[in-house]
Amino acid sequence: MSFHQKPVTFVSQVNLKVQNLERSLAFYQEVIGLKVYEQTERTAKLTAEAKTVLLSLEQPANAVRKPGRTTGLYHFALLLPDRIELAKILKHLVQVGYPLQGASDHLVSEALYLGDPDGNGIEIYTDRPASEWEWNGDQVVMATQALDAEGLLALGNDETWNGLPAGTVMGHIHLHVSELADTEKFYTKGLGFKVVSRYGPQALFISSGKYHHHIGLNTWNGAGAPQPPANSAGLESYTLVFPDQESVKATIGRLKDIGASVTEEMGAFVTADPSGNRIKLVTE
Repeated sequence: MSFHQKPVTFVSQVNLKVQNLERSLAFYQEVIGLKVYEQTERTAKLTAEAKTVLLSLEQPANAVRKPGRTTGLYHFALLLPDRIELAKILKHLVQVGYPLQGASDHLVSEALYLGDPDGNGIEIYTDRPASEWEWNGDQVVMATQALDAEGLLALGNDETWNGLPAGTVMGHIHLHVSELADTEKFYTKGLGFKVVSRYGPQALFISSGKYHHHIGLNTWNGAGAPQPPANSAGLESYTLVFPDQESVKATIGRLKDIGASVTEEMGAFVTADPSGNRIKLVTE
């Protein structure tokens, strides 16, 4: 998992707002296989190995379902340590009858897609070895092809699923944004990521350390899409981990140079992209 540790800058945690915490906890434990790390009446932190928080849930007062055609989360992506773990969770999802929204081979990875009870998108995937990824200059070759689901199920036929394994990390996040020009400037000149793939005029993928992508950005909900209400289910924020305090300090300077706002909340620096997606800037 060298793409999710220093000196790479990576997404470590996604923070969601949900309409019903009890319902969401049942889903994330029984269907996805996360474990409760910490819980209060209206919040919960979830982990795969009782050490690193991958997902936090919060039930706001008067929570409502997220309106369609707004900015925010497209999906967050849980990266499994190997292909056998993807086989095991696919077998589990088939056994419990939970519907998939998609299953794809992206050349660099193999992925399953589904939604939580609030409609938040989830990808569960495993990477192919980086040595097998194809690059055209500084652009990684990705595609969307049919997943070999039968082959995966055969691989996991004799395996028992016991939840998400140790070594599971937050692989990437994919966001709905309202436009791409200022967004690209924010993420590259401000946060310091590199564009590694463009999907026409409506999506781009960025990363640190030549990963296939740590962040995806798209305008598929429409150019000029508005932000959802503050009390709606969906993305509250996500956390970016930088290698050290000097990297955070330099990033804050670049963000201010391009006119982005940076504030401090409970010991963490917080900014927001041009579409209002909130980002916490931390070190390990």
